[in-house]
This record gives sequence, C-alpha cells and structure tokens, in this order.
Amino acid sequence: MSAYPWTALVTVAALILYFVVTINVGRARFKYEVAPPATSGNPDFERVFRVQQNTVEQIVLFIPALWLFSVFVSQVWGASLGAVWVIGRILFAWGYYQAPEKRAAGFGMSSLVTMALLVGSLVGVALTLYSGLSNS
Repeated sequence: MSAYPWTALVTVAALILYFVVTINVGRARFKYEVAPPATSGNPDFERVFRVQQNTVEQIVLFIPALWLFSVFVSQVWGASLGAVWVIGRILFAWGYYQAPEKRAAGFGMSSLVTMALLVGSLVGVALTLYSGLSNS
C-alpha cells in the first residue's frame, strides 16, 4: 500500500471531513436542543444533519471508486480528482448550513468527480482484464 500515498492522503482527508460533519451534528443537537434520537424539529439542525447523512451516502461510493481508479488508472489523477471531491463536499456543507439552495455547486462538483472515478475505474478494470486475456 505504500505505493499509493497520495490516494491514502485523500482518503484520510475525506474521513476527517466526515468526522467533522459528524461532530457538527452533535454540536447542532446541543445548540438547537434536539435530543437523540430525534432527527427533526429545527430546520437549522435538520440541515446540519442532512449534510452528515448525505456525506456518508456519498463517501460509500467515493472511497472504493477512488482506490479502484488509483490502482487501475492513475494514482496522481485519482488523488487529484479525490481532492476535488473533498473540496466539493466542503462547499456542499458550507452552502447547505446556510440554506438548502446553496448546496448545489458543491454537490454537483463532488457528484461529477464520483462519476468520473466510477467510469474511469470501469474502463481501467476492463482494459486490464482485456490485456490479461489477450496475453494468455
């Protein structure tokens, strides 16, 4: 795994981002007096909660796609795209914390990166399989 330090660094950045948005939910619970297990009641809390939930929904696709792309296509391009994903998720969170309509740019940015990583991974794996078949 030491052959993929940039991919590992982006993975750590994504996990730190997720940790921060999770902590923000706890802080918002206290600030807006929303006791667990409730997930609604105050619109400001609900936005903070949705940022965390949406981030966990997206990270499940992002991390495997990042690693597959890095292994089968390019670590440099994978890590670069991954860094853009992290920036997009930060923009998503900041925008959504302010107002739901301000989340679109960050959501779009991170979604496009995820799609690029997925498609690139599929192509990279397919080419590797094809190369293996043609060499046998």
